[in-house]
Amino acid sequence: MRGFPVPRLPGLWALVISGALGLPLACRAQDAQDTAPAPPVTQTPESKLPALLGAQYTFIVQHQTSLHSPYAGALSLDPTGDTQPTHTLGVYFGWAPLHWAQAYLDVEKFMGDGVSHATGLGGLTNGDVVREGASGLKKEFYIARSYLRLVLPLGSEVTAVARAQDQIPDSEASTHLEFKFGRLAVNDDFDRNRYAGSARTQFMNWSLWQNTAWDYAANTRGYTDGAVLGFVTAAWSLRYGVYRMPVLANGQTLESSLSVARGENVELTMSPWASGTVLRLLAYRNRAGMGDYLAALRLAAVAGTTPDIVADDRPGRHKWGLGINAEQPLADEGETGLFARLGWNDGKTESFAFTEVDQHLSVGGQLALGRWHRPQDRVAVAIVAEGLSAPHREYLAAGGSGFLLGDGRLNYAPEQIVEAYYRWQLDESLGRFPWRLQLSPDVQYVRNPGFNHDRGPVGFWSLRLHLEY
Repeated sequence: MRGFPVPRLPGLWALVISGALGLPLACRAQDAQDTAPAPPVTQTPESKLPALLGAQYTFIVQHQTSLHSPYAGALSLDPTGDTQPTHTLGVYFGWAPLHWAQAYLDVEKFMGDGVSHATGLGGLTNGDVVREGASGLKKEFYIARSYLRLVLPLGSEVTAVARAQDQIPDSEASTHLEFKFGRLAVNDDFDRNRYAGSARTQFMNWSLWQNTAWDYAANTRGYTDGAVLGFVTAAWSLRYGVYRMPVLANGQTLESSLSVARGENVELTMSPWASGTVLRLLAYRNRAGMGDYLAALRLAAVAGTTPDIVADDRPGRHKWGLGINAEQPLADEGETGLFARLGWNDGKTESFAFTEVDQHLSVGGQLALGRWHRPQDRVAVAIVAEGLSAPHREYLAAGGSGFLLGDGRLNYAPEQIVEAYYRWQLDESLGRFPWRLQLSPDVQYVRNPGFNHDRGPVGFWSLRLHLEY
């Protein structure tokens, strides 16, 4: 296998400067890990194209059952039930002008609405939904990702990289430095999981394709501007990312300066074991114009009003948290395996960008059906338990609302979720354009929706159609 020449610095900086001036930094989309890059394969392709063209369409119809509801607020699940369809359409471009430099541009469109307007749960049940109830986003095409990726080889050993969204098929140095900047999806690079990382092809619940205690920087659609620096080897990697935060909780507009507000993430990924185990350790810290739950309660007590976290927003406040993410291949070349996530944040300041969860635990598994003569099909099941910090639950119990939760009062209990799906898959090839069709029935059951023991339980039935090439 061939080695990689290290680029001369003048050429590298010329590309960085020209890319920064020439690439548009526009709006981004919600489901960032939907088509996360595929894991490396073991053989180097003989021929490669320096460009990538891909597309996907996902249709989901979801029904929410009725639920026990002695009271409800403006952000509660609809107690009578609801049925809603959603559609996402995306076209994805990649270009590699040099072996060590790649540029990507993703354009997407979202249509439809989540059941109960995608509110009332910490673990929302359709990961393809844009949270637009409070934002009124237009149903139009938008730029999801627009970024440069630069790779500096640090050795002669190479690994083949398979074709995927935002991943040009090629071979890369097994040990390298990686730099990405532009419009990004934070969860493309952090908290990835082989078995639970894509709402369009795997689990649909937000609490299963992501660590919901990780309040990662993003606008309403799920994207932001920032940069990622990574050191990658075959056995471990270390990444640091810094990103713009939204001006308001669940807001589409991002702060203009990192000195005013920013989200910072660092993650160590370890995979040196012969068993194939992968362990990821994540830490994050956000700075933004956030409200403080206890301060909002004190202000409301003095004024004799309902607490309002937004009225207490103040620049320079912080939230920090930790996450553990594990995956364990068992059989079928890793397609059968287990996963788990554990997450926590300090819960003092308001949930700002992802969802309203402060503690997270999820465990599940995926089974490949090759032994039943369906080698591309998958069946999977997982459970979730998640909670709120004491200040967060006191705020909701006093009648306060966030951007997803607000029943008017709260009899607190951890939110508990079970999800299972079957994914039927058909792969075909038309010349150079391999396409894939998936059909997935999905069922979810939630106890204590919105962390409220007085409401629920509630069920969700879904059918998902996913087409990509």
